[in-house]
Amino acid sequence: MKRINMGIVAAEFNYDITYAMVELAKEHAKFLGVNVVGIVKVPGVFDIPLAVKKLLEISDVDCIVTLGTVIEGQTEHDDIVVQHASRKIADLALEYGKPVGLGISGPGMSRLEAHKRVEYAKRAVEAAVKMCRVLSGIEGAKRKSQGNEGRLGDKNDNSYKDRDNNRTKQDTFTADTYAADTATADTGTNDQSGDDQRSYGMASVFKEFG
Repeated sequence: MKRINMGIVAAEFNYDITYAMVELAKEHAKFLGVNVVGIVKVPGVFDIPLAVKKLLEISDVDCIVTLGTVIEGQTEHDDIVVQHASRKIADLALEYGKPVGLGISGPGMSRLEAHKRVEYAKRAVEAAVKMCRVLSGIEGAKRKSQGNEGRLGDKNDNSYKDRDNNRTKQDTFTADTYAADTATADTGTNDQSGDDQRSYGMASVFKEFG
């Protein structure tokens, strides 16, 4: 199996926390034998989807990990940011057919809780890598299935050809046999009277279809 190439998109907002998440993600990717091809830093979690889209357009990138933390404020702003960002990230994964690990913590948490959830970065890397392997397995099974269907189709084509050839041979044999019988009947009736010829002809007809 070829080595997986991973991109990381991290929000700079609350960077004292997201920096630790980036380092943990890099460390775990190395542990899994994954090649981190690039790290893109964006202002905040809300800006992550656009960077993810641009990275997914690169053919050498197999998966993406998104990292960020959204701390609760005095409004519901944190809810809106996380909901819209996570939804768009999921849509991009489906659009491009590549895994995107969600390593964004929040909403509704304090800064202390955010520090405790740095581990989300490791989980996101793990999920993205596993999904790459799952998709690779599905593609392999799909190619194998298509190959088997192709071989089965060739067998069916040959069977049809053999059957058609047999039918042609049978039809030819029947036609030749009928022609020989007709010739024999004509020769045998040349010396007979008209009535005898008509009588013999009717008998041969009934013999043919009887």
